[in-house]
Amino acid sequence: MRFVDEYRDAGKARVLAADIAARCEPGRRYTFMEVCGGHTHTIYKHGLEDHLPEQVALVHGPGCPVCVIPMGRVDDAMHIAAQPDVIMTSFGDMMRVPGGKGSFLDAKAAGADIRMVYSPLDALKIAKLNPGRRVVFMAIGFETTAPSTAMTVLRAAAEGVENFSVFCNHVLIIPAIKAILDSPDLRLDGFIGPGHVSAVIGCRPYEFIAREYGKPLVVAGFEPLDVLQSVHMLLGQLGEGRAEVGNQYGRVVPWEGNRTAMEVIGKVMRLRPYFEWRGLGFIAQSALSVADEYAAFDAERVFDLPGLRVADPKACQCGEVLKGVLKPWECKVFGTACTPETPIGTCMVSSEGACAAYYTFGRFSRERVREATRA
Repeated sequence: MRFVDEYRDAGKARVLAADIAARCEPGRRYTFMEVCGGHTHTIYKHGLEDHLPEQVALVHGPGCPVCVIPMGRVDDAMHIAAQPDVIMTSFGDMMRVPGGKGSFLDAKAAGADIRMVYSPLDALKIAKLNPGRRVVFMAIGFETTAPSTAMTVLRAAAEGVENFSVFCNHVLIIPAIKAILDSPDLRLDGFIGPGHVSAVIGCRPYEFIAREYGKPLVVAGFEPLDVLQSVHMLLGQLGEGRAEVGNQYGRVVPWEGNRTAMEVIGKVMRLRPYFEWRGLGFIAQSALSVADEYAAFDAERVFDLPGLRVADPKACQCGEVLKGVLKPWECKVFGTACTPETPIGTCMVSSEGACAAYYTFGRFSRERVREATRA
């Protein structure tokens, strides 16, 4: 059970928590953003906030790829799915994401052929088995999943599978973090960096955060002790007056990243001039599109898309949650009108969504905060 039991040891967690408390300066408060939704789920599933002193607060960031997809892109995907002889394929997380005209599940119930797959290669296989139909893969994710999409496009080109295309919605983590850093309401002391993304891009791209903004960042793994150790490392830097990029997840993340993965992304994809993020607005060069050389596999060129912007529901406050301005339970509709069964916003849908994590694991913490506020 190596890398499981030893990273969930309660005794070690208590020792680490005591060291964290000792590193906090009296009277000072610290706010760290866990960029990745996977960390948010670890924090609340294992009750890590109960191991941290009150001086240390953790807030969620924009590192959930499903959560940042704007409603207009969902509507564009459903427009494709409604075309004759189209099979739309998607990861499971996307099936319930609401657009302006419902979700994939709603479209499927209305007769569209929308199928859940576990990888883009599954979608390519469906295309081979259905040569008379056009098969589209709803490609989402940060740099973590972009290499698999790119490799699938290369295979489709090599095998001459002409009825396959991808609707590319891959986004990039660095521009999103920079947008948060440039936000006027920023109140952060440091970042817990995403482990899965960093396994692809490495640690070097984060150096501008420390150099230009004076904020430390520590790339962290996803076990409870990984997260606690990353907080320990951040406090150590702040206590010594340093701001650097640290790598707590060295057992998985190489400093320079995965060069092969980055090369295949560079071969098949290009930077978009701009892309809309749910809650963050338009961010320059923050997403990828299919390169001209592979235009035949680009669903945005194969199909005529409406490309309309759709405003988020007024009651939904996913944008503030994604920027770390609000905790999910501070949203007006959290746990009432908006639940995992009846989601209004994307943060309640995804397995990495902050609202889903709080709803599933964070109820007791929320009740304690409310009791303290009433007192």
